[in-house]
Amino acid sequence: MKTVDLNDKYVKGFVEKEELTALQAFVEVAHERMHNKTALGSDYLGWLDWPSQMDEAELTRIEEAAQKIREKADVLVVIGIGGSYLGTKAVNELLSSSFGFGETEIIYAGQNISGKYMEDLLTYIKGKNVALNVISKSGTTTEPAIAFRMLRTWMYETYGEEAKERIFATTDKTGGALRKNVDANGYTSFVIPGDVGGRYSVLTAVGLLPLAVAGVDIRALLKGAEQAEQEMQTVELSSNAAYTYAAYRQILNSRGFSVEVLASFEPSMSAFHEWWKQLFGESEGKQGKGVFPASVVYSTDLHSMGQYMQNGRRMLFETMIRFTEDQQQTQIPFDENDEDGLNYLTDKTLHEVNMQALEATALAHVEGGVPVITLDVGKIDAHHVGYLIYFFMKSCAMSAYLSGVNPFDQPGVELYKQNMFELLGKPGYEKKD
Repeated sequence: MKTVDLNDKYVKGFVEKEELTALQAFVEVAHERMHNKTALGSDYLGWLDWPSQMDEAELTRIEEAAQKIREKADVLVVIGIGGSYLGTKAVNELLSSSFGFGETEIIYAGQNISGKYMEDLLTYIKGKNVALNVISKSGTTTEPAIAFRMLRTWMYETYGEEAKERIFATTDKTGGALRKNVDANGYTSFVIPGDVGGRYSVLTAVGLLPLAVAGVDIRALLKGAEQAEQEMQTVELSSNAAYTYAAYRQILNSRGFSVEVLASFEPSMSAFHEWWKQLFGESEGKQGKGVFPASVVYSTDLHSMGQYMQNGRRMLFETMIRFTEDQQQTQIPFDENDEDGLNYLTDKTLHEVNMQALEATALAHVEGGVPVITLDVGKIDAHHVGYLIYFFMKSCAMSAYLSGVNPFDQPGVELYKQNMFELLGKPGYEKKD
């Protein structure tokens, strides 16, 4: 079985075969321009061959720094927002236990400006051995910059000069406020590649350092992504699932299905959903275009959003992620009294029941007028997750190109920042009469 396989049996009834065929020529042009670096936003295509080109010396440095952090700290605070932390959180939560943590716990700061959250965090880390990993290309993004100032102050108050040994930065190679801070204080630092945007950066030091601290096999993660990189060199829709997915998204959008709901039957996918939403939302949502990305976790959300999915407005389609291998083999026991009437499930595994719930949901939603794309993923491990990450990045870039937008900029994010700076009285942003 393929590492990630697209099953389109529940979407074929909504899309004509000729529509896919018609997109083939556009896919070929976009693919060629992407790979010869002449496409829109070509300065940010460094992620395309990153898995196969990752520098071995840099990877070893990351592993050594991670080991140093694990020896010093039982909590690593990752400071970042958007792509600077979502990928890490996505992979870590998917590959970690649902309860408890490894030797070093990963927590997050700088992804909001909540006073309650910060006070709760400071209370939580009091008395613990703490390290920081601040992640920002510029060092001036408001949310992480505030968090870093506050946590850096706490670190020096707690550890004195030893704080310098506990602060790790991932930032621009030469410029920016954070790079100046790093150079002035001698913090251990790693580089955010200049040609890789935040939402495409989880396979760089941005994600690899904290994931290595968490105990994730980052080499297996990269190997999975490298496999995807190699397999997705083909331009034919019939043999490139990432491009087929992108094509289906564009066709469905043109038919009025403007909302995509990413659905999984695995609660540890929740953070992955958030990474996926940023990836597609920021990459496609511009010039009045783009499919709106939403997400649900079934079967939990069948008892809240299931009603809307079945009978609500017909402007949405679903992409279901199905992990096909039963890794736990957790069986339902026999009960002599059978008061709950569940003995018909005796010796079935939870995975079997969960997969039948997925199939039943897909059937019901298709019957209700919702197109369903299914992505079959072999199992939950670092290799498969690395492959899935690259799959979505490649399909997202192609989908954006097919709709005629630059996948790598986010001009709409700047307006709220300008308004906020004006309201806060930041120098240079004074309100004009």
